[in-house]
Amino acid sequence: MNDSLKTLLIIAFLILIVWNLGAGLYYMLVDKSESKRTVNALTRRIALSVGLILLVVLAIKMGWIQPHGVNPG
Repeated sequence: MNDSLKTLLIIAFLILIVWNLGAGLYYMLVDKSESKRTVNALTRRIALSVGLILLVVLAIKMGWIQPHGVNPG
């Protein structure tokens, strides 16, 4: 898997997470009934966030990506 594909996959996850967060906000403002759309959107956001974290951990363990330290100076 090349670097651009890895970056694209992570960015796609982040876009989906932000999209579901925005959908949750929209449904919270628009829905005045007992709709579960807000809860569903926020649940999907949490599931995508956990999935992204697990994917990154798996990729580090398998050697697909290499973590690096941050040099403060």
